[in-house]
Amino acid sequence: MARPTATSRALSQNFLADRATAERFARLAVPQARPIPLLLEVGAGKGALTLPLARRCQELRAYEIDPRLVPVLRGRLSGTPHVRVVHGDFLAGHPPRTPFSVAGNVPFSRTAAVVDWCLRAPALTDATLLTQLEYARKRTGDYGNWTLLTVRTWPRYEWRLLDRVGRRAFRPVPRVDAGVVRIERRATPLLDDTAYRSWRCLVELGFSGVGGSLHASLRRAHPRRRVDAAFRAARLDPGVLVGEVTPGRWLRLHEELAA
Repeated sequence: MARPTATSRALSQNFLADRATAERFARLAVPQARPIPLLLEVGAGKGALTLPLARRCQELRAYEIDPRLVPVLRGRLSGTPHVRVVHGDFLAGHPPRTPFSVAGNVPFSRTAAVVDWCLRAPALTDATLLTQLEYARKRTGDYGNWTLLTVRTWPRYEWRLLDRVGRRAFRPVPRVDAGVVRIERRATPLLDDTAYRSWRCLVELGFSGVGGSLHASLRRAHPRRRVDAAFRAARLDPGVLVGEVTPGRWLRLHEELAA
């Protein structure tokens, strides 16, 4: 078995070593009974997730950047013709033009870049990613706080924390546990394109921190009486911290302030 290389260590990759966890992840990534048409795996490593995922899709493209791991991966998958091992950086690949899903055990140091790639892909339907638990909890509001990225994309994507994975399921063992975060494109966006542009402006203004509070930040672009009315409609205290405002209450603020 190939040992972790300098490349994999530099990418902070910790390989999943628990089969039960791999099977559970595959079920979370592809919850429907019928195989999905196309799945891209980011960071296939030695194939711990690749084999369970392969059983749940019609075509699988497994990306692996480490040249020493590619022969191992291709050997394990020699009997699965619908799987193509791609030696290269997932982030350098062009997104498919037809609907596709993404899944994988993401190197912690590249999580933000992988998520950004997914959100920019027009045909992406969903992404199920094994990430650092803290990242998964922050992005899904599990701490009771919401981040700019999550709120800004909420009208088009739903973010959910699906599972937690103990750190001892990986080799080498990382310092922290992992979480399974799912980013799913909404079949019907909550806002049309025009409203989504004004939504992004409002949310980015609110998260700017200018003025010392969300209420003060929004007053930079809207009269105080309208901001007061919007806060009452959203049932928000004027002193609320921006991270405490749920996406649902942001939608109410937008409804009032974009009218």
